[in-house]
Amino acid sequence: MKNIKSNTPIGPDTRTRIIEAFVQHVLETGREPVSVFKFAQSLGIKEEEFYTYYTSFLGVKGGVWEQIFERTVAQMEAQPVHASYSAREKLLAFYFTWIEEMKKNRSYLLALYLQPDGFKKAMPEELRGFKAKFQAFANELIVEGKATDQIAERKYISDKYADALWLETLFILQFWLKDTSPSFEKTDAAIEKSVNLVFDLMGKTAVDSLVDFAKFLYQSK
Repeated sequence: MKNIKSNTPIGPDTRTRIIEAFVQHVLETGREPVSVFKFAQSLGIKEEEFYTYYTSFLGVKGGVWEQIFERTVAQMEAQPVHASYSAREKLLAFYFTWIEEMKKNRSYLLALYLQPDGFKKAMPEELRGFKAKFQAFANELIVEGKATDQIAERKYISDKYADALWLETLFILQFWLKDTSPSFEKTDAAIEKSVNLVFDLMGKTAVDSLVDFAKFLYQSK
């Protein structure tokens, strides 16, 4: 493995340095590191210091996803118009900003997650932290949407709205990983149509959006 020692003193930024070194290793080799000992050595830290921050490379991969989420929200909320957005517009803004953040790590994400049939499992284990953060964000949008009548309160179903938005997030991620269209135009369309569909399903009208989205998926095969 390439030696990536840094003159930067070990300190509060060690967690970030571990994440950056992990991503760099995947970019250079096409796979994640095998040995924590060798990885820590290349970073200029002791193995036990690695375990201060992460117990395994699975944790590091989770850290990458949480970092992407946090940067997405920071970028989105930094926009002056964000506060005036409706719940639907905030979800659209999240997804578009999220894609922009993921573009910065596309080669890394493709190396680890692009599979002929999508993810090897329904959801990679390392996405759990990202999922928790996203669902907290989604629940805020749902509360806001109900308050403004964009989202309908439905007995037994309303509690599943955040789960539906998470499934949409996984769909968008896998769609983007496979997207080869110029400037990821098809992903942009998938985001718009899926957000419109999910908000119509949570709202009072759904038929038109469902037909439009089904047509889009058929034409994108």
